[in-house]
Amino acid sequence: MKSTLSPDRTELKERWAAYKLANPKSRIRDDAKALGTSEAELLATGLGTHVQLLDGDFRELIKEMGSLGHVMALTRNDHVVHERKGVYEKISFNNHVGLVLGEDIDLRLFLGDWKFGFAVSENERHSLQFFNSFGEAAHKIYLTEKSNKEAYDTLVTKYLAADQDVNLFVSEKKEKVAETDEAADFDQAAFQQEWLALKDTHDFFTLLRKHKLSRKQALRNAPEGYAHRIKPESMKPLFDAISETELPIMVFVSNPNCIQIHTGPIKKIFVMGPWLNVMDPEFNLHLREDAIDEAWVVRKPTEDGIVTGIELIDKDGVMFNQFFGKRKPGIPELTEWPALIEQHSIKF
Repeated sequence: MKSTLSPDRTELKERWAAYKLANPKSRIRDDAKALGTSEAELLATGLGTHVQLLDGDFRELIKEMGSLGHVMALTRNDHVVHERKGVYEKISFNNHVGLVLGEDIDLRLFLGDWKFGFAVSENERHSLQFFNSFGEAAHKIYLTEKSNKEAYDTLVTKYLAADQDVNLFVSEKKEKVAETDEAADFDQAAFQQEWLALKDTHDFFTLLRKHKLSRKQALRNAPEGYAHRIKPESMKPLFDAISETELPIMVFVSNPNCIQIHTGPIKKIFVMGPWLNVMDPEFNLHLREDAIDEAWVVRKPTEDGIVTGIELIDKDGVMFNQFFGKRKPGIPELTEWPALIEQHSIKF
């Protein structure tokens, strides 16, 4: 996972410094968009000061995360940030696909395009940050006051890249092509029959690929009673009801390189600007409500009965956030969960 050369980073460092002076509260992801670059390239301007480039097999590095003890795992996409504190446990890999199955930190890792890794120490905050070939954040791990800093230092030394004076070269990302809402020329009856015959929620992805359907197209062609839209502004009353009832839920946030899951209740809910926030001691969520183009309640059959989920989709047709009632294989979903959705969501 060697870094490759690109034009000199000094000019970018100067432009970023000027931008931060004018926009002191802006975050690095937004800075990168404003400056027409990537988050990884901005971070690399700190090489030689507070940033160190990592190298080697990131699978082996992830396997050692448990040595850090209590940390904060962060996974995000353009519209939602998922932060969960806990310990990396039950870590395994099958080629480049990894699982972390701890009680608190629950991850699905897709390391095929984890290209860059950094150790970052800024304002007494220490982290390991990983990016894909486009320079987009895949996953980040932050130390907490309970973490083992000595173990962190040992890992950074072990995986430190020999050459720290490099410029990163990131791949250019293709423009997203807007999806059509309606599917053209497919066997709707067969699709619906196969939906009703599902045994596992994970098989839904295979079903979409088989029929060459986008997420929106699939939901629009669901069997009667298995998918319906709710208004995007439903999320605040739903969050409030979950908080009040203390119903344990599952919150999935994904990007192409990682899925991060919180299982448990959510308690402290508030809105700040366009962001709907959960701010609990061990779990934080920051959801940009104005990014929700469509919100769907989706029902899928499994061997354990119907599983009901809420799926949030953006204007490009990307599903960026999912919610379920707490459940595990072999255990039916909580009956209170679909009842809560029915009572507190805002219908069209």
